[in-house]
Amino acid sequence: MPKASIIIATRNRSHLLPRAIGYARASGSDVEVVVVDDASSDETAKICQSDLNITYVRLERKRGVAGARNIGLAASHGEYISFLDDDDVRFANSLDQQIAVLDKNSPAALIYAQAITEDPDGKQHPPYPSDCPQGDVLWELLTRNFIPCGSAVFRRACLSQVGLLDDSIPGIDDWDLWIRIAETFQVLALKTPVMIWRQSTPASGQVSSKTVDLIEHGRRKFRQDWLKLPRVANETRNKKREAWRGFSNNFSEHLVWEAFSALNKFDLRHAGKSALAALRLHPTALLSVLQQWTNLTTLNTLLASASSHDELANAKAHFKQIRSSRT
Repeated sequence: MPKASIIIATRNRSHLLPRAIGYARASGSDVEVVVVDDASSDETAKICQSDLNITYVRLERKRGVAGARNIGLAASHGEYISFLDDDDVRFANSLDQQIAVLDKNSPAALIYAQAITEDPDGKQHPPYPSDCPQGDVLWELLTRNFIPCGSAVFRRACLSQVGLLDDSIPGIDDWDLWIRIAETFQVLALKTPVMIWRQSTPASGQVSSKTVDLIEHGRRKFRQDWLKLPRVANETRNKKREAWRGFSNNFSEHLVWEAFSALNKFDLRHAGKSALAALRLHPTALLSVLQQWTNLTTLNTLLASASSHDELANAKAHFKQIRSSRT
């Protein structure tokens, strides 16, 4: 049995696969690479079938990232599991480094680390998260997802207690899994980058149009499922209210940012949708965010950002500082 399995879910991005497979192999000394082809119509099958040193699973019907990863979990054999997006970079020997720490801490089921975020234009940003909570992180995870998915390594054995990924909540399925793991087990953190996490930004013009939908998934999941987890359900009303306030503040800020970013691009429909979602999420949280944003320094940043896409990206970094200074 291999020590670890890295699962790569992919669809119609065959040009990225050879590099992703190479990074996965180099990340550890005893790694099984599992590629799940989510019904691709390009050269993915041909590339994977020519590599005899991977486990290749072809899906004939599109299942989405979470569904494909669940199939990968069933096909894998490693004691430890990690996910890798086909466009991300795992650093050499980083998996071994994390497993060595997890091996020495039996009460913990998951270890994560920092990721260097990278814009589509190749511009890199400081490692995320800047702070790396560890231990009992359940309540912090309920307010925000600070675990870069590709940096997480977890014990296969814990899945028998917490279950698989929920493929009905695309985009936050990893966050939901981390919360269920943290509800039962300790979580460790390695405050060093182990990957490059490529993502879209307002400056790139590639921000997902589904952001509002993702936040709505999170709101429903919080209310319908996370509050019913045994440790959460048995806590005081004030503790649960505090967690909801933290969740609402974080996502109201994100939605207000989405609205401003959309206005800057004259996308009135998306701006309106984002603003209404923020109001529906928690009216008092929205007011709190707006109070934070209406100081002179913030207004100057907003005005400057309206003139260029680069400044727009800098503005978002400014608002992240506002959040960190508040919490």
